[in-house]
Amino acid sequence: MKSVTVLNQSVQPGKIICIGRNYVAHIEELGNEVPDDMVIFLKPNTAMGTSLHATHQGEVLHYEAEIVYHYQNGRFTAAAIGLDLTKRDLQTRLKTKGLPWERSKVFEGAALFSPFVELPDSDAPLGLTLHINDALTQQGDTTLMLYSPEVILAEVQNVIPLEDGDLVMTGTPKGVGEVVAGQVFRGALTCDGKELVTVSWKAQA
Repeated sequence: MKSVTVLNQSVQPGKIICIGRNYVAHIEELGNEVPDDMVIFLKPNTAMGTSLHATHQGEVLHYEAEIVYHYQNGRFTAAAIGLDLTKRDLQTRLKTKGLPWERSKVFEGAALFSPFVELPDSDAPLGLTLHINDALTQQGDTTLMLYSPEVILAEVQNVIPLEDGDLVMTGTPKGVGEVVAGQVFRGALTCDGKELVTVSWKAQA
């Protein structure tokens, strides 16, 4: 089992629950429709990686930066910034045929995470920023979500039993795109203008 660092301890998540189409601007940039119900899909533990790659088995990858929560004892206890990597061309082909598109999301290295830190004791929204080669590429916070973290937790618990250590990825704001080898990605989890944790990846071929 692969692991992540949560509050300076190694944790092996049993599964990763992902929320799709949770930011209107991102839905619009991909030409999708706003869903009637929360979009939920899974990534297995084996999808986690530590290195960012531009391709997988010859297919180009696209990045999506997301706020990610760690689940413990019935609630979200820590948060991180993560990257959801997607084989966008494959996903589009599968969606066009009306087929499940997990094949485009579950490969090894399809989920990258910063260390998880304690949730801030603040009413300010949790946010993220993603810079690529020092240019701000994605930015968003929980106020822009169609479904708040509290609503996500309640709905996921109705659909998929959560176990201690599970991770929940909450969707991505606009600004997604292709990963290019050599690019330097710098992600940050933010609150009230402060960076709570940062992480950097250099994209490999």
